[in-house]
Amino acid sequence: VQLQASGGGLVQAGGSLRLSCAASGRTFSSRTMAWFRQAPGKEREFVGGIFWSGGTYYADSVKGRFAISRDNAKNTVYLQMNSLKPEDTAVYYCAIQGRSFISIVVEPTGYDYWGQGTQVTVSS
Repeated sequence: VQLQASGGGLVQAGGSLRLSCAASGRTFSSRTMAWFRQAPGKEREFVGGIFWSGGTYYADSVKGRFAISRDNAKNTVYLQMNSLKPEDTAVYYCAIQGRSFISIVVEPTGYDYWGQGTQVTVSS
């Protein structure tokens, strides 16, 4: 499985961005996926995840502002980020589990394949 993340950039506080993550492979629709982020000097942290069924789960820090969706026909998962804050500045990574029908895991070790990361910078 290969993941390609895109859509990052520079945005002012209060603005919006949508990240995309395109996956290769035929079993995309049965895999749970997640977004993580890592700011300089900090550990990689869970942002949110989406089950194979479409259900979602978010970190408290982004709940109500971010939304994850998936298009199984395009093998793509999206992260819509609204009301962005300077503290959202980080490199954002998408990740997918190696097996099908597994629950969302908030630890990075719960995912087997990672995208290359895309930088999101929010200016104040």
